[in-house]
Amino acid sequence: MRVAMFGILSTVLVTSLAHAADVKEKAAICAGCHGENGISQTEDIPSLAGQPDQFLQWQLVFFRAGARKSDQMSPIAADLSNEDIRNLATYFASLPPPSANPSDDDPALSEAGAKIAAQSHCTSCHTDNFAGAKAVARIAHQRENYLLKALTDYKTSVRSGGGQAAMADVAYPLTEDQIKALAHYLAHFK
Repeated sequence: MRVAMFGILSTVLVTSLAHAADVKEKAAICAGCHGENGISQTEDIPSLAGQPDQFLQWQLVFFRAGARKSDQMSPIAADLSNEDIRNLATYFASLPPPSANPSDDDPALSEAGAKIAAQSHCTSCHTDNFAGAKAVARIAHQRENYLLKALTDYKTSVRSGGGQAAMADVAYPLTEDQIKALAHYLAHFK
């Protein structure tokens, strides 16, 4: 009985380790753009660390299906199985999110962005601390230039896939200066 139990536990352990190694290997491909441990250091590329699991899964599905367009992401997502998508999303969701930027070089812009966030009811979907939930993105401490690009893409209907209608309604009436203020506020959110 003990030998059988040891054999089962050994098999489970070996399978788990192989699975973890496979996820890490696939996640390493993501690090080239999205950064070590899912924290982006590249302009216009979002950080994945700490994003809600469901949000990440949906984005990968949208890229794979072509509902969300990207010359870089679409070919990568095309090769992912449903299990790969679930595993990668779980992995990145488990990583600590980016920290708050300690220095806000333009507090007045952040204050203006806070007012826009309140007027636009951003917390209705993205939660009070902008950490996102379920299929809604974490936007707190995201790269400022990425937030600027994403909001502009929603405003101009360049971006589609998941929440597009709600985000288009929010972004469309915003001026370029308001988008800059909102992106700055969220990137420096405290």
